[in-house]
Order: sequence, then C-alpha cells, then structure tokens
Amino acid sequence: MTLELPSARATVATRKTSISPRKTRRDVDTISAIVIVDTDSYTKWGVAVLSSMPADWTKKILLIDTAVAPSEAQLAAAITGSGFSRAQVEHLSVTDVYRTVRAERPDVVLVSTLGLPGTIVLQELHELPDRPVLMTGLPGISIPATDLAILRRVQADLFIVHSKREVRAFDALAAELSVDARFVLSNLPFLRRDSDQGPRGTDIIFAAQAIVPLDRKDRMHLLGLLAKLARSRPDQRVVIKLRATRGEQQTHDEDDSYEDLLDELENRPSNLVVAAGPMSAFLANAAALVTVSSTSSIEAIALGVPVLALDEFGVGPDLINEVFIGSGLLAGADALVAGDFRTPSPDWLDDNYFHAECDNTWLSALDQLLRDRSIGMLADRAPLEVRRGGALRRAWDRKKEFKSLDRSASAKLARLIGVPASLLLRAGTGVRDAVRRVRSISRA
Repeated sequence: MTLELPSARATVATRKTSISPRKTRRDVDTISAIVIVDTDSYTKWGVAVLSSMPADWTKKILLIDTAVAPSEAQLAAAITGSGFSRAQVEHLSVTDVYRTVRAERPDVVLVSTLGLPGTIVLQELHELPDRPVLMTGLPGISIPATDLAILRRVQADLFIVHSKREVRAFDALAAELSVDARFVLSNLPFLRRDSDQGPRGTDIIFAAQAIVPLDRKDRMHLLGLLAKLARSRPDQRVVIKLRATRGEQQTHDEDDSYEDLLDELENRPSNLVVAAGPMSAFLANAAALVTVSSTSSIEAIALGVPVLALDEFGVGPDLINEVFIGSGLLAGADALVAGDFRTPSPDWLDDNYFHAECDNTWLSALDQLLRDRSIGMLADRAPLEVRRGGALRRAWDRKKEFKSLDRSASAKLARLIGVPASLLLRAGTGVRDAVRRVRSISRA
C-alpha cells in the first residue's frame, strides 16, 4: 500500500485540445502499452495492471533506475504470477525511459511510481507529440484519500482505484480541491480468488509494513505478541513476512526493521521466523494472516484465509486501517494471542475491494480515451504548478529527484546553471533576512 501525506489545496484546470486527427497504432495495428515502475510495491501493482489489459495488446515494462528500485529478489517476487518474466523488465535510467517512450510511441502509458517521480514523469510524457493516454493509480488500500495522492498525479487521464468506497472518497476530495480528475474502478489486479477453498496450510503469516506501526516501542510490543502466539502454538510457524531484507529498499523507508528488532527479543521461540518472497507463496501455505493494515489482508480474504486486522495501536488515518471499520476483522492483543482470526462481514465486501468484475469501469474508460486519441481529442491537462523556466526548469526538477541517475544533456545543463543560481538565491535570501533583523533591532 501507499501512504501520501496531506498538503495545501490547489486548483488544476483542464481543457480540450483539438488537433488534426493522426493515424495511430489503433488504426493500423494492435494497441501498445508501456508501464513505468520504480519501487517494489509499484512494480507489483503496475505489472499486474498491464497483465490485465487485453491479451492481444503489445506490452512493455520499464523499471526506472532509482535509489529505491527493487533488488533482483524483490523484482522476482513482484512479477510472480503476472505472466511476465524477468527478461521482459527493462531496467533503464530515467533518460532512457523517456527515449524509449519517444521511440516506441505507445498508445497507453501507465505511470506506476511514487508521487513526486510520477509528477515529473507525467509532465514529460504529457508534452510528447501525439501523446499516449496516461494512466496512474495506487498499489493497494488507499483509504483515506489524500491531497497529494491526487495532486501529484493530475496530468493522468485516468486514476485507478480499487473499491466503490475509494471512488466516492477520491471523487469527493477532488471536488473539494477543485481538481478535474477521473477515478475509475478496478479490482486489485493481483488478487487470486478462491475463497471456497479456505486455508491451505498451517503457517500464521504476519504481513509486516515499513511505517505501520511506526514507533519502535510499538513494533517491539507487536513482536512480543507474535512471540506469545508462537509459544502457544508450537506445532505451527509464525512467519514475519518482510517486504525487504537487510540492504534492500522498499516503497517507504523503515527505521526499525523487524529483522533487526528480532535480535533484541528475549526468549525468541524457534517457530517465530522471518522470510521474504511473493505473498502468493506465503498464502498458499497459510492457516491465517495478521496485519495492521497491509493490502495482503485483501489477498488473504480472496483466498478464504482468515484474517485479523490488529487494532492494538488504534484505528485512524495514520495506521491506514479505517477501511476495516465494519468488516468484523479488527481486534486487539487478546484476540491475536488466542488465534481468533476472522472472515469479513458480507455487508462490507461489496463496497471494499470485492465488488463484481462487471462493476469495473477502467477498461471501458480507457477504450473511450483511445478513441479520443485517435481523433486528436485528448484533454490538455495542466500540471499542478506552472513554474518559470520551461524545459530547463523541468530538467532541474528532474535532476534533483533522480540525481546522478539522470544523465541527460538537459540535466547536466540544468545543474550547470541551476546550482550557482540556487546558491545566489540562498545568499540573497540570507542577506535580506540579515537586513530585516538589523532594521528590527534598530527600531526596538
């Protein structure tokens, strides 16, 4: 899942741009689609969405080379079950990503990245001649809807969300922000449904998260509860399923990893273990799953695996667990230690990730946008913030975000000009502040 922090309100305008109709791949050949990904969770989601597009489309995966790019093991876990192989994932610099999109001229580009890189990528792609349809989304539970989740993706033509409740929440927030955004519904693309079969193994899986709970004391308390559970069930493994092991990056930075904290746990039971890999593999041998708010809970429900959403640390937006209110899955420490795992309330399911496939709107909306594109009628979507400096300014912003991994000529030029200019600006600001302080003292 992803967590975006709230920001100030902003207004974004769109207008229809009428240009001469152009002959596209839709007229002469199959549709082509590219997904651009960066972190482990965005790779898993983006590749799964690409896999859900029509089978006769041509498809390509571009992984941006960043400091948070997944390791080979994480990448293998992310694409497991998608139908794509590691050889089909092109790991490129951001410069080569743009070069590839310009050369291939795809009909659709899905930008499946963190918010700020996504802003930069969307702006670059939006200005391409005969630009593709631009899509985006979030890789998991996205309740509550947040300002930045919307504002950093305003140049996307479609924004995919995964429940009827999320559509309402994002529509309402976009209206409050005065943003013209189009939210479309899809089931979580990596769900494997087989709820009639139920639990398939004996492991109790704890789906660890990098920032929930965040406090070190809370994380140690949670480990203590898992240790009690393991001691009470010596014939079962309690598996702490990690998104990243030592030395690996993930979507959110983690200050106190469970792998490290386990070294401090006294009397650790031998059946409390740590492991990493595809969640689907863990659920295939799971008797139950426990989490605070991980999207893996939805994956478990889809397979009929009982779940406990731990509310030991409260319920609220910071814990990303408000979505479980009314589900019957929320419970505290006593329920966890007792192994009181649950199945969700039927009334909760349809509004929260388990709507019927016929309710999905994303493919029909995408098809309409492809028709609009074929006659040159895609909307011209203004960026969140129009900043002075044009292409050079964008290159400077891109260089700040991607640093040494952006090796384009424009980035080098922007750095050559931008660094001295920013130093002068800071110096000028310092002088102005000093003058103000002197003046205020003299008036005192």
